[in-house]
Amino acid sequence: MSSKDRILARVRRATGDRGPEPEPAVPRDYLQVHGVRTPAERTALLAANLAEYRAKVHRSDEDALPHLLMRLLAERDARQVLIPHGLPAGWTAAVDATLVHDRRASTARQLDLVDSVVTGCALAIAETGTIVLDGGPAQGRRRITLVPDHHVCVVRVPDQVVDSVPQALPLLDPTRPLTWISGPSATSDIELDRVEGVHGPRTLDVVLLGAQ
Repeated sequence: MSSKDRILARVRRATGDRGPEPEPAVPRDYLQVHGVRTPAERTALLAANLAEYRAKVHRSDEDALPHLLMRLLAERDARQVLIPHGLPAGWTAAVDATLVHDRRASTARQLDLVDSVVTGCALAIAETGTIVLDGGPAQGRRRITLVPDHHVCVVRVPDQVVDSVPQALPLLDPTRPLTWISGPSATSDIELDRVEGVHGPRTLDVVLLGAQ
């Protein structure tokens, strides 16, 4: 008998080998949302909280979106722009840069050579100023939004905006690779010196599509 078997035998004798006990019920009596909001108020709260996290927030409709993306990428002098395969083609129709499609074979070093990435999202949470990506066709794999220094994320409003985290969780598939983004990547040391771009994009532009 191995040492492991001897230890497990002692545990069984001590516990009477009762087997696993049922998990206690978790109370869910907390507030699902803090306040009642109209779609416009929900979008305004999302924009305010995104800005609080130092994301740059823009508003656009479908017609103006291609030119807005062209301007945002030109301001960054982006020469190579990474896009997931399911991104609507019309969004980048006016972009004056080389569009690089997400490929499974791309290495982190190759992704680091890209100037910007443009994606959609799964949903956004107004109360926390959070954008959630789930690797859907318009978002691509997780690493394409973590390696490039500049991320432009398009959120359809009001359809993709919920008030709170409890409202968001039932809408998300926990088996998918979920990335929760609250502003550009940042951290601070013991002296509270803020450093951006450590484990994600240094600059986050969020376009609220349909909010004109």
